[in-house]
Amino acid sequence: MVATKIQGTRREAGHDELVARTRQRRKIETILIDKVLAYGFLIVMSIFALFPFAWMFSTSIKTPQEAFVIPPRWIPHHITFSAYRVLWDVHAANNNNIARYFLNSTIVAIATMLLSVLIAVPAAYAFARFVFPGKVPFFYLILGRNMFPLVVFLVPLFQLMAALQLQNNYFGLVLAYLTFSLPLAIWLLKGFFDNIPVELEKAARIDGCTRFGAFIRVILPLTIPGIVATAIYSFIGAWNEYIFATTLTSDPKLRTLPVGQAFFLTENSSNWAALMAVSLVISIPVVAFFLLLQRYFIRALTEGAVKG
Repeated sequence: MVATKIQGTRREAGHDELVARTRQRRKIETILIDKVLAYGFLIVMSIFALFPFAWMFSTSIKTPQEAFVIPPRWIPHHITFSAYRVLWDVHAANNNNIARYFLNSTIVAIATMLLSVLIAVPAAYAFARFVFPGKVPFFYLILGRNMFPLVVFLVPLFQLMAALQLQNNYFGLVLAYLTFSLPLAIWLLKGFFDNIPVELEKAARIDGCTRFGAFIRVILPLTIPGIVATAIYSFIGAWNEYIFATTLTSDPKLRTLPVGQAFFLTENSSNWAALMAVSLVISIPVVAFFLLLQRYFIRALTEGAVKG
C-alpha cells in the first residue's frame, strides 16, 4: 500500500511537472508568435513608408530617358547626380534657385513655429486656468477656424495683405500661416494644461512664488512635450504650405520650396529627375525634425489632447 501510494504521488508529481512545462512552452510560443507578428507588421509598414523615398531617390539619379523605361528599374544603368547639381545652379535655364527657396522656407517655417508657440502658450494657459466672460464661446470660435478649408480664407487674406502692403513679404506670409497653426496649437496646449493639477501651482504660490513665477518654474517645464508637439505641427504645416505661398508672393526671390518645386513642370518639358531631387530636399528636413522629437509629439497627443 505504501509503495502504491508513493508511486501514485510520483505519477501525480510528474504529471503536474509535465503540465507546468507544457504551459511554460505554450506561453513562450505565444510570446514568440506575438513578437514575430508585431515585428513583421512593423517591417511591412516601414517598407510601405520608405517606398516613396526610395523611389524618389532612384528616379533622381536616372537620366531623363531612363526615367520613362518600362518596366522601371530600381537601379539605373547610368547613375547620374546631374539633377542635384541643377538644383543649386543659379544660372539654370528655369531660374530655380533652390538654395534661396530653402532659405525662404526655413525663415518662414521657423518664424511661424516660434510665433505659434509664443502666442499659444499664454492663450492656452488663460483658457485652462482663468474664468472670464465669453470664455467658452471664444474658445470654440477659435476651433471653428479648423472647420473650413484654407481656400475659403484665400481671397480675404489676399485683400487684407494688399491693403496692409504685406504682399511679397515674409511677415505677411507668416501671419497667413498663423491662421491655421494657432487654433490647433491653442487647443493642444489647453488640453495639456488641463491635465496638470492646479494644486501644484497653489503649492508653489504658498512657497512664495507669484502666479507668473509658478507658471515659469512649475507649469512650463511640465508642458515641454506639448510645446514641442506644437512646434512640430507649426513647422511642418508652414514648411509644406503651397496655396498661401503661391498667392501672397509673386517675387521669385521670395518663393518657398513647394512653390519653387512646381516650376520643374512646364508645358513644354518635365524634368522628373530634378523634380524627385527637390522632393527629397523638401522631405528630408521635415522627416528628420519629426524623428528627433517624435516621442514628445506622441506623448502630447496621448496626454494633452484627451481633456478639452
